[in-house]
Amino acid sequence: MKRFAGFALDTSNQCLWQDGAQIALPPKPFAVLRYLAENPGRLVTHDELLDALWPDTYVQPQVLRTYVLELRKLLGDDARQPRFIQSLPKRGYCFVAPVTESSHVNGAHGVEAAPALVGRERELQTLQSLFQLAKEGRRQIVFVTGDSGIGKTALLDAFAGAFGPSVPASLARGQCVQGVAHREEYYPVMEALAGLCASEEGEHVCAVLARVAPAWLAALGRQVAPAGSMRGPGELCAALEEIALHRPLVLILEDLHWADESTLALISALARRRAPARILLIAAMNPQNPAVAHPLRVLRQDLGMRGHCSEIALQPLSKSALRELVAATLRQPDLPADLDTFVHRHSEGNPMFALGMLKHLITQEMLLRRDAGGAGPWELSQPVNTLELAVPDEQAHMIELDVQSLAPADQRLLEAASLFTVAFPAWGVAAALDEDPASVEEACDALARRLFFVRRAGYDELPGGAPSAFYVFAHGLYREVLYQRQAPARRAERHIRVAQRLAALFAGRETHVAREMAIHYEAAGNWMAAIRALQAAAQHASERESQRVMQDLLRDALRIADNLPAQQRALVAEEIAPFLSDSDAPATRP
Repeated sequence: MKRFAGFALDTSNQCLWQDGAQIALPPKPFAVLRYLAENPGRLVTHDELLDALWPDTYVQPQVLRTYVLELRKLLGDDARQPRFIQSLPKRGYCFVAPVTESSHVNGAHGVEAAPALVGRERELQTLQSLFQLAKEGRRQIVFVTGDSGIGKTALLDAFAGAFGPSVPASLARGQCVQGVAHREEYYPVMEALAGLCASEEGEHVCAVLARVAPAWLAALGRQVAPAGSMRGPGELCAALEEIALHRPLVLILEDLHWADESTLALISALARRRAPARILLIAAMNPQNPAVAHPLRVLRQDLGMRGHCSEIALQPLSKSALRELVAATLRQPDLPADLDTFVHRHSEGNPMFALGMLKHLITQEMLLRRDAGGAGPWELSQPVNTLELAVPDEQAHMIELDVQSLAPADQRLLEAASLFTVAFPAWGVAAALDEDPASVEEACDALARRLFFVRRAGYDELPGGAPSAFYVFAHGLYREVLYQRQAPARRAERHIRVAQRLAALFAGRETHVAREMAIHYEAAGNWMAAIRALQAAAQHASERESQRVMQDLLRDALRIADNLPAQQRALVAEEIAPFLSDSDAPATRP
């Protein structure tokens, strides 16, 4: 459910609410409002809106104008001083009201997103301190960095939400969008300016832009461009500094890893100007996103070296902070036993992953309210250690987008790496792909330098003394998505290559790695090869007088034998039975 200025857009029931009263909307006006509210603060062109809502039908753009007029009437909006939908002549529309999200995932008695920022008090205090410096005329540029889903937007929402009559400031916010940078210069800046011009300070902002940076105001569709005028960073920097004389200006640009070079040039110019200015520019980005281009890296390094910027790097939430997040989301201080431990382990402290897991547990009725009214405490339907959690759809889609942005060779390498459950060795990835180990290790090193979800973990010594690096996925969810995206036949082929490579590396000592070989053979569906490997390991354990280990291995072999046809299964059981205790011996099978 999306909320803005007293309204709530109910996307589940396709209606609008105002102060508890339901407002019915026909399907198409609702679709227009929903699309605009899902893309707040940026230009939505006529063509984009038409393609989104009428993908296979030719529709006159005039139809949009009719629906927007209808929406303005329902919202009480004024086209001349828009609070919700701003028209940009001959271009499209911009939804200028701040939009917040509350996600109901279990009907009327579901849970909402956490109502407050959790575990980021120190970072929020840092932003507030930087704002105080900016108020004194000491311009501030700060990069807020962190992995996808780590909470950059939540932090900025909490910071921006503190402004009001008691803490006056002009707030401008824009977001870079993947792919748009190649088509439209200054995209997030124009989005921020559009919102600023539509704010309560809009008349003053437009007057300054008209005088100091007229080409920028013309680009917003608010006046005709003077002859020979161009959008340059210098003119806008001067205009922003003058706007900030009236009120301190907070300029927030999100997802800077998708930014165009013109936007980066503007940030550089704004940071290097020496005159006092009451400006705080906050640039949020994922520094390990594959889209981070050389100019952005150079800009951050150069500004940092010269003392022109600072950085707030968001880390995963601690276990105690994540427990607080889960309790706030469920609105229940006393949580089911070990739920917070389970969510922390699988999310690895990533807030978005944690919330996605809670939604998934509720959707799958693994986390539920047993009372008929749906208002009682949340309970687990089964013990935590028996829960099987698939990657929630929203997170799987996000991870898939990250992976698809990589080169095909990198995707292939990461898929092979996902065959290993914990750390993946370079030699193992090379075996799975049937490629040169040294070249694969170099490629893994390159990925670990570029990607936030792959890290080098150390070195192994192979038989013969040769070193081989091994790596880990920073998030287990990435490993799971990469594993599942492979065709089963291709995945099985790669597992078998790894098992065969293990046998070759440890020739004469295969029993030392038999359990690992069995894991790969079982994953490939080669049941007999897995059973034979486990039997060999059990024989080795027996020779070393480790009866408990031997019986554990043989019980694994019996479990795998359940996949065999009845006759083969009986033969395996007959081989294994004499080595198991009476309680573990298999029952007679038909």
